[in-house]
Amino acid sequence: MISLQILNKIINTQDMQLITKNALTEEYFQGYETEFRYIKEHFEKYGKVPDRATFLSKFTEFDLIDVDEPDKYLLDALYEEHLYYKSVEVVQKVADLLKTNANDAVEYLHSQLPNLEIAATAEGTDIISGAQERYQVYKDKMNSENPWYITTGFEELDSIVHGWAKGEELVVLFARTNQGKSWVLAKTLTHAWQIGNRVGYISPEMSPTKIGYRVDTLMKNFSNNNLVWGQEEPNYDKYIEELSKQKRPFVVATPLDFQKKITITKLKHFCQTNKLDILGIDGITYLTDERYKKGDNKTVTLTNISEDLLSLSIELGIPIIVVVQSNRSGVKDADADGTPELESIRDSDGIAHNATKVIALRQTGAGLEFGIKKHRDGKTGGKLIYYWDIDRGQFNYIPSGEDAVRPETRQKKATEIKDSFQDGTDVF
Repeated sequence: MISLQILNKIINTQDMQLITKNALTEEYFQGYETEFRYIKEHFEKYGKVPDRATFLSKFTEFDLIDVDEPDKYLLDALYEEHLYYKSVEVVQKVADLLKTNANDAVEYLHSQLPNLEIAATAEGTDIISGAQERYQVYKDKMNSENPWYITTGFEELDSIVHGWAKGEELVVLFARTNQGKSWVLAKTLTHAWQIGNRVGYISPEMSPTKIGYRVDTLMKNFSNNNLVWGQEEPNYDKYIEELSKQKRPFVVATPLDFQKKITITKLKHFCQTNKLDILGIDGITYLTDERYKKGDNKTVTLTNISEDLLSLSIELGIPIIVVVQSNRSGVKDADADGTPELESIRDSDGIAHNATKVIALRQTGAGLEFGIKKHRDGKTGGKLIYYWDIDRGQFNYIPSGEDAVRPETRQKKATEIKDSFQDGTDVF
């Protein structure tokens, strides 16, 4: 199939560079050797690739298809397929020799190993000759009507991290169990939807209905308990009526939507199908490592997954936010010094290494504390505290300073927040 794709791309684009630049020969095109030779000879004789009509007049049974995959993918897949065919021949020959003489089999295998080298595209980017492209990206960020980032929904957090970048952004929210990380994920995704983005939410533990109730609470401060328990909540019917008229999607998916196996490839398809602008994943440990090899431990698996998530963010140009559990040492760290540190991320240092931003969370007597543990494009070490009414989905910033942690100050702030709740009639 990959040979067919490459030949089609050459015909469709009328560009021979994919073959000439990478010195591809007919041995890479098993089953399509005649078609390859015809294209190559036509190019050498006439200086151009044959057009669709000319090619079809020669090969009437050839399947002409549209190909949108980038050259790098096509080449890597072609190299892998070519290596497979060569390896099969060697393995079959070794198996035959083993039946009569093991020494001959091993000797033959050693003689063939140099021919089984793994080929891959590795051109890199010349940042000198490509300086103008870099400058254009800078100008686009500076002058574009649409910002290159998505605000977080926490104004004070935006002042530190600026927001979630649209691409090359893997954000990790981590804490111990029941500290509020899933609510923070829902809050920032709800805000992203409210300001005009198409949102995806992977929910391994809760149904779309329960996530929907949380989003309703975060949008209009309806009592989450009332929504979940089926108790009267004023104006909820009017809100739902207006919300149902919105065309912009907020798509929630569970493991059942991925046949109980959530992989990076499936996530890519999920994002592309729904044309998402941002993706949230409520638990990185629920993902399946497509690069898993026998013997890989949990640390290797989660490192691979986090690497692939960052690559997916770069490829699709969207921020990806994942929730991660802190290990038991995070409890000790949090009790003594504040939010957990990077080394408390459960099962893998690689997650923190691949993340562009890491935010630790914990509930304290003063409120819900955010600790900025990693910020690839800015400073780390910042701390923010929010009064959090979990039932009403209210997050209100508490200014730093000694007064902020006094009980009487917290009580006054709580009263102010309670009095400020809206009646729920103005939906958006």
